[in-house]
Amino acid sequence: MADDTDAEGGKTPVTTNADHEAGTQLEEGRPARVEYDIERVEAVYRKLDLRIIPAFWILYFLCSAIRSNIGLAQTMNSNVGHDLMTMLGLSSNDVSTALALFYVSYVIFDCPSNLVMSKLSPRVWMARIVFAVGVIGACFTAVRSAWSLKLLRFLLGMVIAGMWPGMSYYLTLFYPPSRTGKRIGMYFTASQISAAVVGLVSAGFQLMDGVGGLVGFQWMFLIYGLLAVLLGWTLLWWLPERPLPPGQRRERSSFMKWLPPTPEALTGEDALVHYEDLKRVYHSRPWTLKDLGYVLIDWRLWPLTLMYFGVVGVGIGTQLYGTVIIRGINPSFTGVQLSLLFAPIWIMDFFAILLVTPISDRFHRLRPLFFSCAVCIQIAGLLTVTFAPTSNPWARYGGLLMVGFGLGPTVPICMTWTNEIFQQRHGEVGVAAASALVSGLGNLGSITTTYAYTQVGRQTPLPGLISTAEATCHKIGSSGSSTIDSMDGFQDGAARRELQQRGFGRMWWRKRT
Repeated sequence: MADDTDAEGGKTPVTTNADHEAGTQLEEGRPARVEYDIERVEAVYRKLDLRIIPAFWILYFLCSAIRSNIGLAQTMNSNVGHDLMTMLGLSSNDVSTALALFYVSYVIFDCPSNLVMSKLSPRVWMARIVFAVGVIGACFTAVRSAWSLKLLRFLLGMVIAGMWPGMSYYLTLFYPPSRTGKRIGMYFTASQISAAVVGLVSAGFQLMDGVGGLVGFQWMFLIYGLLAVLLGWTLLWWLPERPLPPGQRRERSSFMKWLPPTPEALTGEDALVHYEDLKRVYHSRPWTLKDLGYVLIDWRLWPLTLMYFGVVGVGIGTQLYGTVIIRGINPSFTGVQLSLLFAPIWIMDFFAILLVTPISDRFHRLRPLFFSCAVCIQIAGLLTVTFAPTSNPWARYGGLLMVGFGLGPTVPICMTWTNEIFQQRHGEVGVAAASALVSGLGNLGSITTTYAYTQVGRQTPLPGLISTAEATCHKIGSSGSSTIDSMDGFQDGAARRELQQRGFGRMWWRKRT
């Protein structure tokens, strides 16, 4: 049956079954299958991109800056004794404990936060996270001792818990999991840009040293914290709520009446197209503790956690101690030079994300290969940093650039792979719980890196930390990479298409004009 082109250049919906089959489906209480032209579906997802991805990018940028700027504060204005270590009289063990306490609270509260988000309003919960991160981030301006630094780091981990897996879960409310890798990569670049820009901007904050009675790192804490508070309020007006089936009106609870309404993400025919393509989201059933138990005993959860453990440990170690590692390569570098050399590591990370994650979506059954190759690049870079001749510091610095490139795609691929596996098998609670557990427990690698780095005399994080990730990758192979969703009898348009790889057939360079 031929399609008719509408006035907007899209395609009108056509039924793919015979009329008598559609009638049978209606008699059974199910609607006839409707297929839309793939270009029309792509247009809907691009419209969602404009609504969701920029907001996620900005919030992740600020929260990443607040989370990691303690690393920069250790070397800012050190030539005049106004760095964090000197001002607070900290030992290396104090700093390691403060950094580790962040991940202790993060691990504890990550999964509960994501489960609460799945029961309440995802929009409000995400705005709450960003607002609280801004408040705690600004409070770092007032730290005067080791105990206050440790307390605030613990509180920061508690309030930021659920942000990263919550963003991943939020995407599955609007996109099929096999399309989320590119989107996660798009806003994950905020972390890399944040690491690079914050390093560059810290040079400016160092020039503000002494202004208003505050040292450089105090200005950094204060300004980033206030910006996050402002963004938290703004997200209440911008982020859409979970989509509703066409024709259904959104009911607002007594609590929600006090909050600003947000426009629907899609309206009109766009909403109908999205409904047909992603019915699994619109008809998800409420989960129970029994459903959560099935997620926890799914063996696939633990290899994914080990993979995340390895790569995130190296990533956080590089983020928190990157400037210290560079100073170890050449002790003559000034604080400003350290900040400037820190930025290219994350620029390499940024380009790797943009290059690899879209391809991993199009060949979503080959995610194990993409992940393993990226891990091998990390290992090669760490070996170069550790064992390259000390007479050639720029070779060791090149190893850091390799680490940055290898780090880029690993975390987005791991989170996307988790979504694919657990939505297919366990539905919404599978995505919420598994993404949080993989993220939360995997961040134990950050604690391992923090203390290992201190104990070995502030050397480069050990390559063995991420070899675990590569060794476990093959255990789940392509298991669960297909996103056919048969839960509750719903098989939507996205699930039918994702039986096959998308390939490069519709990439921009192959489209006909």
